[in-house]
Amino acid sequence: MINLKITQPRPSLSPSILSYSCASLGLGICFLGISTVELHAAESAPPAPLPAHAAERPATLRRPPFSWDKVPIYQMFGDGNRLLTDGEISRVAGSSDFLCIEKSHGVNKLGCAKLGAAQEIARFKQIDPKTFCLFYFNSAYAYPFTTDSKVFGKKVIGEPFRSFLLLDPQTGEPKRRGIVPMFDVLKPEFRTWWAEAVGKGVRESGADGLFVDQMHGFAFERRKQQTEVAAAQAEMMRMAKKAIGPEKILLLNNGAHIPALFEIGDAFMLEHFNPDELSKEAIVRDWDLMKKISAAGKISVWRIGVNKEPEGAKCVSGADFEKFARERLSYYLAAFLIGAQPHSYFQYGWGWTLQSGCLVEYPEFSKPLGAPKAEATRPDPAAWIFTREFEKASVRVDLATGKGEIHWH
Repeated sequence: MINLKITQPRPSLSPSILSYSCASLGLGICFLGISTVELHAAESAPPAPLPAHAAERPATLRRPPFSWDKVPIYQMFGDGNRLLTDGEISRVAGSSDFLCIEKSHGVNKLGCAKLGAAQEIARFKQIDPKTFCLFYFNSAYAYPFTTDSKVFGKKVIGEPFRSFLLLDPQTGEPKRRGIVPMFDVLKPEFRTWWAEAVGKGVRESGADGLFVDQMHGFAFERRKQQTEVAAAQAEMMRMAKKAIGPEKILLLNNGAHIPALFEIGDAFMLEHFNPDELSKEAIVRDWDLMKKISAAGKISVWRIGVNKEPEGAKCVSGADFEKFARERLSYYLAAFLIGAQPHSYFQYGWGWTLQSGCLVEYPEFSKPLGAPKAEATRPDPAAWIFTREFEKASVRVDLATGKGEIHWH
């Protein structure tokens, strides 16, 4: 058993409220050690048939049109200042049929991120009606980007909205990350408001489901109440699922290892915004989770944020990020394919904005892949080398050295 590591939120790359990162803070992969996860290496075994779905989702649930024809890609992006150009819409649509419109998209142009999401979703579905689009909402930070949440952008927040927030016990004022207030999931009235807001967001944007970010409930702010926080977070997700409707996807950023959340969610992101800290044991654990998620008929997204800053540098350019992302793609893509299951998706980039990787074209994503012939094998139980055969590719990854190879047939 291993204790889950607590990490603090990573700083925003810009002081603008529109560029605050929505990634899920790490936070012990959800509730900061409320649960522990048993890590174990995959056993060496002969090829075996892929597992059948043990528990298919309800008949009313709609899912993205999964295929092994190419690497299954999930896209997530936003730009607070504008909508996508026609060329950008075509490029994203050509790379993925499963995507999420990020939290602030189009807010400066249209005044509300729901309108930004609605317009883009309509454009994607005009290209391909089967494209699966999600609406974004944060469960921890009170981003003021929709008509429902804009009240949280005010310097003085009146009731009842002030009662939805975490308060500083010393000053009595709302706690904030930068200028963004923090929600208090322990407040029943907040949970009711939040569930109603996400239900409206999905309906009014025409989305096929909801992406929920920051699932921690600020348990690190009140360690003696971690159990209560976890229970309240699960209850709010139950309310969200009811609010969006049984046919809509509820995608939670982390939480697949927590039984209550696993029961509620239809899909789970396994996010690693700083993969330099992603251990070989953690990757094996993710493979196990991807298998568990698929066996239950649910969806997984393996998200790698290829952030890299040279020592002594305050920032790097988008071109530098792209260069590093291309250099590391063979390893991370090979690691994904070793563990990928039906309804597993890969997300790759260095942030959540439109300029953070979703418009980069990687040739590997367009090559024919084909279905896996069997699960991965581990020839030497003492080594961290895994291999797997697909119909049109052979994959090898060495988790100890951080090297991956994909040979396309």
